[in-house]
Amino acid sequence: MVQCIAAFLNACYIARRSDITEDTLHELGETIKHFHTLREIFRTTGVRPNGFSLPRQHSLVHYVRHIHEFGAPGGVCSSITESRHITAVKRPWRRSNRYEALGQMLLTIQRLDKLTAARADFVARGMLPPSYAPAPEPVRLRDNDDDEGEPPDEFVDGNVTLARTRRRFFFKFNILALIFSTNNRP
Repeated sequence: MVQCIAAFLNACYIARRSDITEDTLHELGETIKHFHTLREIFRTTGVRPNGFSLPRQHSLVHYVRHIHEFGAPGGVCSSITESRHITAVKRPWRRSNRYEALGQMLLTIQRLDKLTAARADFVARGMLPPSYAPAPEPVRLRDNDDDEGEPPDEFVDGNVTLARTRRRFFFKFNILALIFSTNNRP
């Protein structure tokens, strides 16, 4: 059991390195395989008779491919995406009446974004004291040919327009695909 936990920690430490080479990726893959072999001890001894179903352990399987596609994570942790999920999905869901909730959720998010932009504008015009300024900066677009040191020129301007006809089971199956497709763009 101690070796299993050590293999898991080794995989985590390898994945968090800032300089990852092909040899490092091979080592990471082997360490993950070793962890999956060793974790069966928890099942055979009866500690976890049904096995593991922890999301962060499952995500280790995808690390090598994701590092190839997106680069080294450099200490990024999944709690960031969880906190975004809470503000983008859970809170608007709780504000809805649960009937055709997707439209209500998107409208809530859109209105909250507009309120944040209005508050920032009011602070910039001196209509509100600086202590009322919104905490996060808006997401900015960056062109591929921009220099790394230059600030981007444009802010993201988003708008949500829903379809006129209802699509069955859209929320249950497609909202996660919608969220992940927008978050994983390079």
